[in-house]
Amino acid sequence: MAPTVGDQQFWDERYRESERIWSGRPNAALVREVTGLPPGRALDLGCGEGGDAVWLAARGWQVTATDISPVALGRAAAHAGQEGVADRIDFQQHILGESFPAGTFDLVTASYLHSLGDMPREEILRTAAAAVAPGGTLLIIGHAGFPDWQQAGHHPDVRLQNAREVLAVLELPDGGWEIQRCEDHDTRMVRPDGVPDTRPDCTVKVRRAV
Repeated sequence: MAPTVGDQQFWDERYRESERIWSGRPNAALVREVTGLPPGRALDLGCGEGGDAVWLAARGWQVTATDISPVALGRAAAHAGQEGVADRIDFQQHILGESFPAGTFDLVTASYLHSLGDMPREEILRTAAAAVAPGGTLLIIGHAGFPDWQQAGHHPDVRLQNAREVLAVLELPDGGWEIQRCEDHDTRMVRPDGVPDTRPDCTVKVRRAV
């Protein structure tokens, strides 16, 4: 089932709760995996306030960045303008599962593309793989489970997958892709009560054959 308008309203309201939700910095796993790749066309799925998209654009990538929330996209565009890379990023609103950016890309990234709604994440990730150009890279970074302080019962509709499960749902054909990373790892974070902690995450990085 595709997301509903209510999901957009949820995220708009979530972003309006404060002037900024995220740090504005790129995800550390993205920096690690993308550094060294030759810049080309990139697609950032679920860009939020634009930290990853701005970092990519500043390093020569021509970026298409999507999000469900116009509020988030407005902040991301403002961030891009402040960093002088607005001309390198095309911000687009998409309810992924209902619409998807056109074209193929040298890099497709999905960083923490999770939702409390009925977002068809597995379908979206397969569509993301199909959008990778020959020789291009698909990078998926996500939560692999709930941290100790947050039980899964708080969000019974959210199913989090480890790296091997993410790789399996992509349904990549044999011989068509090179698996460059498929691993679970802990990511440092700060709990709502301000205590430093970690949470289980995963990274899947695959390269399409030329």
